[in-house]
Amino acid sequence: MTPEPLTASRGLNVLHLFCRVEGEVEREGLAAAIENAKGKGLQVVTAAIMGAKGDVAFMILGENLWDLRLLQSYIQAAGLTVAESYVSVTEVSEYAAGMPEQMVNDRLYPVLPPEGKTAFCFYPMSKRRGEVNNWFGLEYERREELMREHGKSGKNFRGRVLQVVTGSAGLDDWEWGVTLFAVHVDDLKDCVYTMRFDEASTLYGEFGPFYTGIVAELDDVLDAALA
Repeated sequence: MTPEPLTASRGLNVLHLFCRVEGEVEREGLAAAIENAKGKGLQVVTAAIMGAKGDVAFMILGENLWDLRLLQSYIQAAGLTVAESYVSVTEVSEYAAGMPEQMVNDRLYPVLPPEGKTAFCFYPMSKRRGEVNNWFGLEYERREELMREHGKSGKNFRGRVLQVVTGSAGLDDWEWGVTLFAVHVDDLKDCVYTMRFDEASTLYGEFGPFYTGIVAELDDVLDAALA
């Protein structure tokens, strides 16, 4: 019996999987599972991860959480070990009142990966609740002002970097997941560095581990991991 679909009230469920290749990978079965998932409407982004935090990343977006969970099982059954994961949903910021409908839809229903942007980065973040600097102790108007300043900094990277911010409060260990797609690797660095000077980040931002990689087709990603 097929379970009832579990969906967000609006937007998409998002699952990041960071995997290690520790043995043989059943490529054909994995490729077939991904194509089947895409046939159900899921988006699947694959990336080769740099460094020791993993080998392969999957960013999976879709309406039905059961479909994401099933693809996770197929990925594991194909021989990949999930080293780290992140669960979130697409969202529109509470500070985005008056945003044009097209921009709202782009945030709730992004189409990934963006063409020409193969540099990839993911990190989780939260807002600080310290005794001195407590984001949630600020009045709404002050928080809105700081986030508008933060947004202006991000506009300087339009065309170079696409930022996908997904909400994870109550779903995972941090409050947001941030996925960046860029034209060049140093675009990722410049974007994060520049935006950290904004007061919203300087005084109130807390950041988790960064995962950096290269967006590519599944075969190319597995070739890099198994070379």
